Amino acid sequence: MSESLHKNRIRLKSIIRGTVLSPFSFGWDWVYRIRRSFYEYGVFRKKTFKVPVISVGNVSFGGTGKTPTIIWLADWLISRGLTPVVLTRGYKGQLEHSSGLLKSGQKFRLNPFDYGDEPLMISNKMKKGAVIVGKKRAENLLKYFAEVQPDVVLLDDGFQHLQIYRSFNIVLFDATMPLNLYKVAPLGYLREGLSSLKDADAIIISRADMVTEEKIERLMSMISEHFHHRPPLALTKYLPLGVYDVHDKYIFSIHELKGLKAIAVTAIANPDSFYNYLQSFGVEIIEKVSFSDHYFFTPEDVNELLIKASQHSSIILCSEKDMVKMKRVSLDSRILFTKVKVDFISGEQELIQGLSKVLHIDSRPS
Repeated sequence: MSESLHKNRIRLKSIIRGTVLSPFSFGWDWVYRIRRSFYEYGVFRKKTFKVPVISVGNVSFGGTGKTPTIIWLADWLISRGLTPVVLTRGYKGQLEHSSGLLKSGQKFRLNPFDYGDEPLMISNKMKKGAVIVGKKRAENLLKYFAEVQPDVVLLDDGFQHLQIYRSFNIVLFDATMPLNLYKVAPLGYLREGLSSLKDADAIIISRADMVTEEKIERLMSMISEHFHHRPPLALTKYLPLGVYDVHDKYIFSIHELKGLKAIAVTAIANPDSFYNYLQSFGVEIIEKVSFSDHYFFTPEDVNELLIKASQHSSIILCSEKDMVKMKRVSLDSRILFTKVKVDFISGEQELIQGLSKVLHIDSRPS
């Protein structure tokens, strides 16, 4: 088959797929538009609270860096003397359809199978405050409000959670997501159309260091068409803090991974971002093992990984989120994880000024 014929066939398949799926994509988009308008005009009522609510969410499926951003935001709020409470669903945890409370400093007797991986990871990082787990977030906040007494509430994955009135909407984009996927499902990878960005108070583009400036500019041009005003726009990357073991003990610098053999295993929404991150530091990945997002590792899974590690004389590397679940199964010293934190390339002060205005605090560094 000639190259031109092959390209024509791919183009034809793309046209057919677009023709078939366009009505579904159009319908999905308008369902979300109508839903937003119903909340905007009071057809559906929003629950209000006496403290500011800051939402951290996105318009796409999959990982855009919400959890590291929540951790950064909680840390910043605590540094300003405020007590944050994080409202999160606790996806795939046993308490997802009921409720649960994680107080900061509560390190023991906590199981990711109950609370979910991300809530435990967030709670472990917080020096003050709490994490409330459960799908019915407004009800759960009411249930625990008097006990936790927050100064500010952080609504995790909250951009589509319109039942709660929010004071500030942060919307995240993953810079590595291909631009041709910026279509509403099932045509693309968006939960809802970019028209929803009219409700955004700030934009963060994560993993901005992993793509070209040209792609960042094209993404910014694409999304800026939908703003009613110009919100603060920040670019972030992940700053490596090192490689740690199952006991959260620092082992060595991320740069010391260069040339090491590793089995890279992850259960996150965007596994390629993790693999690319490791390879950027010179890791020799023997095998890539991907599980579905929020997957709970079994003893059989880990035993198989350890056997492969022995065969290749390699280590096993996972993300910090995965280690929350991995160490419940095994404490083997060959299982390590990389720890990172959000680092701003640009736009941090502009974002802080917007947040400070809503919180009625001084935006200058403390």
